Amino acid sequence: MFNLIEFVGKVSSFGARILVDGLRSPFEGSQILTHIAEVGYKSLPLVAPAGFALGTVMTFHTRSTLVTFGASAMIPTVQALAFFVEIGPLVAGLLLAGRVGSGIGAVLANMRVAEQIDAIESLSIDSFKLLVVPRVIACVIALPLLTLFMDFAGLLGGYLSEFTASGMSLDLYIRRAFAGLEWANFIAPTLKTAVFGFIIGTVSSYFGYTTNQGAAGVGRAATNSVVVSSLLVIVADVVLVKCIFFAFPESAL
Repeated sequence: MFNLIEFVGKVSSFGARILVDGLRSPFEGSQILTHIAEVGYKSLPLVAPAGFALGTVMTFHTRSTLVTFGASAMIPTVQALAFFVEIGPLVAGLLLAGRVGSGIGAVLANMRVAEQIDAIESLSIDSFKLLVVPRVIACVIALPLLTLFMDFAGLLGGYLSEFTASGMSLDLYIRRAFAGLEWANFIAPTLKTAVFGFIIGTVSSYFGYTTNQGAAGVGRAATNSVVVSSLLVIVADVVLVKCIFFAFPESAL
């Protein structure tokens, strides 16, 4: 129990330092753009096909149930609400935790083991500001964008599945998909992924930047980054969903 409390305190202090350093110059714009490309663009081949596959499979399952109750016209609406409200943000967060979290943890841990971080600091350069803050900012910016790609890939997969089953036109599918969608069902769930990005970037950077276990610590940092950040994303999702219900009690689902 004491170890858990100590870990929470250290990660919280690490995250607070990121927030403070992220608001002071220099802002390392080139580093941020580089990591956005690494986190966002290179994650698209994973996120988009995953969203497409989930959309296709989800339509297969929901169609059989809704047709039984004579509600086949609601298939696009159910698909859109499910993806924009919960499936897209959560799955995108978990995928990013797996792909990017392990990478950040391993890279920073390897730099620590190879004493590259010490070399940077010997040049009077703030290694935390240079190595950690841009990675976290990149995760915060990239994850909402990746979530949008997953959402629309899911809708595309759902449409193609529905088209093969009923021949529904794309125009009708889109109109029905967005007919019951409120702004609260779209903006708030998408923006909550920025919090997921902060959690993934902070936890992964913490394990990599603070490792002191030599070569064995590199693999351990990568593994811990994925496991802990994934668990915290799920916990944060529960808390943020309750916050969205509180902020938008009439329109949030």
